[in-house]
Parts: sequence; structure tokens; C-alpha cells
Amino acid sequence: MSENTTTTDVVLVGAGIMSGTLGTLLRLLEPDWSITLVERLDAAAAESSDAWNNAGTGHSALCELNYTPQKPDGSIDISKAVRVNEQFQVTRQFWAYAVENGVITDPRSFVNPIPHVSFVHGADNVKYLRRRYDTLSPNPLFAGMEYIDDETEFARRLPLMAERRDFAHPVALNWSQHGTDVDFGALSRQLIGYVAQRGMTTRFGHEVRDLRQESDGTWTLKLANLRTGQTSKLRAKFVFVGAGGGALNLLQKAGMKEAKGFGGFPVSGKFLRTNVSALTAAHRAKVYGQPPVGAPPMSVPHLDARVINGKSWLLFGPFAGWSPKFLKQGDILDLPESITLNNVASMANVALTQFGLLKYLIGQLMLSDAERIGALREFAPRATESDWELNVAGQRVQVICGAKGKGVLDFGTTVLAAGDGTIAGLLGASPGASTAVPAMLDVMQRCFGQRYQAWLPKLKEMVPSLNVELSAEPALFDEVWAWGSRVLRLEEHATVAVE
Repeated sequence: MSENTTTTDVVLVGAGIMSGTLGTLLRLLEPDWSITLVERLDAAAAESSDAWNNAGTGHSALCELNYTPQKPDGSIDISKAVRVNEQFQVTRQFWAYAVENGVITDPRSFVNPIPHVSFVHGADNVKYLRRRYDTLSPNPLFAGMEYIDDETEFARRLPLMAERRDFAHPVALNWSQHGTDVDFGALSRQLIGYVAQRGMTTRFGHEVRDLRQESDGTWTLKLANLRTGQTSKLRAKFVFVGAGGGALNLLQKAGMKEAKGFGGFPVSGKFLRTNVSALTAAHRAKVYGQPPVGAPPMSVPHLDARVINGKSWLLFGPFAGWSPKFLKQGDILDLPESITLNNVASMANVALTQFGLLKYLIGQLMLSDAERIGALREFAPRATESDWELNVAGQRVQVICGAKGKGVLDFGTTVLAAGDGTIAGLLGASPGASTAVPAMLDVMQRCFGQRYQAWLPKLKEMVPSLNVELSAEPALFDEVWAWGSRVLRLEEHATVAVE
């Protein structure tokens, strides 16, 4: 069977938040460029970006305790928290620009205001949370945070968590009023729709089977139509692989030297969920706790108010599962096929040293429904099994990186870009989607060289604080924050349908 070859300036592999963001940025900057989107499924944002496949938190380090570790001397390291918050500010500004300029029609279709709350219990943990508050609150990015250890105030703000709670054990909260709940699936579909309406070619139901760089630096992608079996070729000047957990295998197939030594360990997530109105009405916050002793950062338990398809839900988790698939709708050979001579030593080192992770996963796999409800009762003591159901969320591939076989698990988000700027990809998980805009700006700066300098004036219209640390510029922060809150309608109550 002969293969048809078409040409394009840019190929975006994967129809999620990363490709949607990069495609939108490039279309706004270069309206004449040809862009082609390739997605193996039949819909946009049907994998990791789907609202049910992620926590939906606008990660800005307001509540995530794993971003503020305690140092051996008892002080609190807030460097990662500040960095993550700075990244989210970039994303938030771009969203506001997108609303003002017709890229997104209704901000309430994807983002709602939800308080972000850190929750601890036990005397030592309460002391830690007080130190966390004392360290974070002087920073302009965290200036609105409150510290709460009063039982009455706890009950007023979090009635579901207070009911039947034994307050003989001390509890405390760090409360940040201006957090967000984000439906990254709805946002991805709007961004991709905007670019498609302005000339982007979309190939849904097509899978990238191979990538090869030609002598002139361009890339040839071999595609398979999963409905008909027909194959075709696509020639591109630039390739971005935003395929979630599937990105690693594709970057390996491309022979990208920057991906050598990288491996991936897949972990699936499960959440308890409910839309019982009496429960959703009694909990209007995203409340993050502390992971069990010895558990990895990805295990941080949280009870979240969510708005999905205009309805109120509560989700609690995550509970870990395991599958060798790198995508929820992936292949059981994903993990073994990702093991190469370049990364086998790093992966073996992780396998031999991460006993805590192995113990955690085995324990999670053995949990019964009653035990999951028992974990939920640490947050909501009145929880009953009949009100909740288990939802299997998306696959996350934790990055394994390192040199000379000393593999290390990286629970963050990693951008890989080729030295010649012709191909890039994104690996990893949290904070992930919340940092889509700074991550894609990083791709653009590293892959488009001098052209990026010409884009800067326009980019600074989209992100007024670009290349500025807002934590050191409180006046500018106040200005862009007020603008974003107004345009994104985040000073209003969350919009939900009548249950």
C-alpha cells in the first residue's frame, strides 16, 4: 500500500492541555504557520487532561504540603512553593489574555474559585503548619493565607470535616481563599478548537508509529489510521510530543539523545467521588493533608470540591493502582517497550532503592472498599460507603532520570528539547497542567531561537509579568492579580447547575 506524504510546519502529538496551549501560542504569534494535530483517540482531552483523570487543582502551592518540606533544623523550605506559584501566575495571566481576546469564550466553563486549604492533626504537625504559615505569609504570593487552629472556626469553614470529629486531637489549617478548581479537559478542548477554527489540521484516530529525522533536519512521522489501518507520512519542521505518559516511548523512537537515560514508572490513580448534595454543600474547598509516613509525594491525600460539567462533586484520594500501561487507554507493553540499553541501569537502580514506593503500592493495591472509606474518615468522619463510588483516574508516568545508572524518581514535570530545536516533549506529572503556559514558553524559547526574541513584545502582552519574579515585585503582582481575577470572574461564587 502506498503512503501519502503531507507537509506541515508544526506537528502536535497528543490533544491535551500541553498541545492545546502550545498550538494556541503559536497561532497567535504566527498565524500563517501550518499546524497539524495528531491524536490516537477520537476526541480531544480524553486522556490525562480529562476532568475525571486529574485532581483539577490549579496548582499554586497554596495547600500542597509536599512543596514546603521541613528541613532538619525545623525551618521550612518554601523555594519550590514559590517557584510553582510563580509558574501558575504565568498560566493565569495567559488565561485572562485568552478570555479578553476571544480565544476562550466563558472562563466559567473551565475555572472556578475554590479555597485551597492545608490540613494537619497532631501536636507536632500543628507546630509544622504554624511554621509553614509564618514562613510563607510574608511573601506577596501567599499574603492572603490564614492560620486557623480554633475548633469553632474550623467547623464554620469546613462543616463536613468537623462533624463527629474528636477535637481532643489538635488540628490546624492554612487557608487560602483565592485558589482555583480547573477543568483542564474543557480548557484543552476550547484551545484546540480555537486553533482548529484558524486552519489547524486535526487527525483524530491516528497514531504515530515512528519518527525519523531527515538529513535536512525535518522530521518524517509515520501515522496509522486506527479505524481503517491505512498508513501515511507527515513531514514537519518541528515536532512537539505532548502525549502524556506516551511521550517517553515516542521520544525514544525519535532517537532523541536528550531522552537517553530517561525511564518511566507508571502509576494509576483512583478517587472516591460523590455528588450527594448534602455533602457537596457542606464542603466548599480543596483540602490537602499529609502523606502517610514513608509514602511518596504523589500520595498526598486531599478532599476536593470540584465543578465538572456544571455540577458539584467531592473527590477524595488519590489511591494508587498499577498497570504497565503508560496511558489509561494504552498498551500493556508500554513499560517493557520503554526499557532500553540507555535507561536500564537507571531503572534498575530505582527498582532496587525505592522500597518505600514498592511497599506503598502493594499496600494500596490490597486496600478494600471499607479501608478506603476509613482513609476518607480522617478527613470526613461521618463518611458512609453508600454515598461514595470509586473512579479510576488517569495514568501518570513518574520520570526516572539520572546518569551512570544512578536513577532517581522525579515527581515533577520535565521538558526535553533537542539541541537543534526541531523536536521537544514533556514528561512527568504534578504540577503538570497548571504549568502548561510556562512549560510551553520554555519549549518555544529553546526551540525557536532568535524568533523567540521577536515574539517577546507580543508575549509580554499575553503575560505582563514575563521574566519577572512577582514575589519580588508586589505592586506588579497586585496589578496582574486584580486583572486576572476580574477577567476570569474569580471573585464570584463557583458556578454549578441545580442538582
